[in-house]
Amino acid sequence: MAVSKEDILETISNMTVMEVVDLISAMEEKFGVSAAAAVAVAPAAAGAAAPVVEEKTEFDVVLTSFGANKVNVIKAIREITGLGLKEAKDLVEGVPSTVKEGISKQEADDIKKKLEEAGAAVDVK
Repeated sequence: MAVSKEDILETISNMTVMEVVDLISAMEEKFGVSAAAAVAVAPAAAGAAAPVVEEKTEFDVVLTSFGANKVNVIKAIREITGLGLKEAKDLVEGVPSTVKEGISKQEADDIKKKLEEAGAAVDVK
């Protein structure tokens, strides 16, 4: 019996973030591919097709250092992202780490302010 795309999407939409991450890892191993490589190629192709320079409307917040107070930074990450303790700790210890992608300038600035108040070093790209 074949499973439809809609059934797959519905199943994935009901998964937790960690379950989706595990699923992606399992798919990468099974098919010998990397999801990161596909994401990196797509923006490059889009940029080559559209030479018109547009004002940037989407920003990424990247944690570059957790500083001297890692516990406060982990708490801030959990508040911002909704991640569990282990996931937030892994994100903080894996610097540089992208905290959020494709967000507005205002939201990026707010997140940067919260993380810097917690003692972290942050870049908005």
